[in-house]
Amino acid sequence: MAKSEYKTRPRNAIIKYLQDHPDTRFTARDILEGIGGAGAEADRSTIYRNLERLCQEGVLVKYKETDVNATCYQYSGEHGSCHDHMHGQCAECGRIFHLENGILADAAEKMESEYGLAIDYGKTVIIGLCRDCRKKAEKKIRKRSGSTS
Repeated sequence: MAKSEYKTRPRNAIIKYLQDHPDTRFTARDILEGIGGAGAEADRSTIYRNLERLCQEGVLVKYKETDVNATCYQYSGEHGSCHDHMHGQCAECGRIFHLENGILADAAEKMESEYGLAIDYGKTVIIGLCRDCRKKAEKKIRKRSGSTS
């Protein structure tokens, strides 16, 4: 007999919050603040316990951010296992992009042949600026320079 998953209000609120923001990474604190108004009474330990369970179930991917001293989580439900592909992240808005491995296959092959470094796809994040943030930045520059084109 399959073990049934115990659904609690905090767990449901966490899952809904992550599903509503699938292209974003969150810390436990972000999630705690985000579900605070959802009627899901949860303390920090409840959040962490549920996040760990969701990671074990493959619903969430857990990342250690290098530029901040925090562990981040991302909902992976629609993308399957996020351990099988690389990610891109916008440095401005934080949006996450699930990258096809074929895009970087040549670079990964070269890294291995020249440096002996095998890429861990699930932990690889390429940082850049997304199209929307680049457009906003260009618009600000045009506005400052007085250009209307």
